[in-house]
Amino acid sequence: MNESERIIGVGPHPHPWPTDDRFDRELLAVGDTRNVVDKYRYWSVEAIKADMASHAIPLHIAIENWQHDSNIGTIVRTANALNVECVHVIGKRHWNRRGAMVTDRYLNIEHHASVADFVTAVGQRKIIAIDNVPGANILSSYEFPKNAVLVFGGEGPGLSDELLSVSATSVQIEQDGSTRSINVGVAAGIVMYQWVRQHKLLLK
Repeated sequence: MNESERIIGVGPHPHPWPTDDRFDRELLAVGDTRNVVDKYRYWSVEAIKADMASHAIPLHIAIENWQHDSNIGTIVRTANALNVECVHVIGKRHWNRRGAMVTDRYLNIEHHASVADFVTAVGQRKIIAIDNVPGANILSSYEFPKNAVLVFGGEGPGLSDELLSVSATSVQIEQDGSTRSINVGVAAGIVMYQWVRQHKLLLK
């Protein structure tokens, strides 16, 4: 069986249908081929988003969007997988959603036209710049504040000087190879997981 023939998801729900208002009647009728965990099969987008918000981790992610970077979608998809509380997009309103694989539908995503607007919106949260700049903390030994906003820049230019200037501190991933930097989509996943490890997994 090739990829085009493979059945993705589940088919129409057998009768009797569930009566819970979280379920989408159209999906019950035609099936659910979305990339969602089994718990959310046949649920409406609004119901999934509300349920995720009810147990989201108190971590915020921010992304500078000046170049329509394709990595933004990858970062958003990882944020969904870890169920962060909010994703902030700074700069251009329209961002490259291809890598998100429609996972952005289920997240709280806020847009800010400028760095100043972003700073106002996050209030007392600690802005942590993720970039390999001089003086940055080493990821393996850095203890993230629980109320952190992890900020990622574009592939290539990194974070803007303006964003770095409003950050409480910066963190870099240790490297020992020839490349100057790790792909920002990959770096975001590593750093987000470290926050989850410190504030959720190690507390279990």
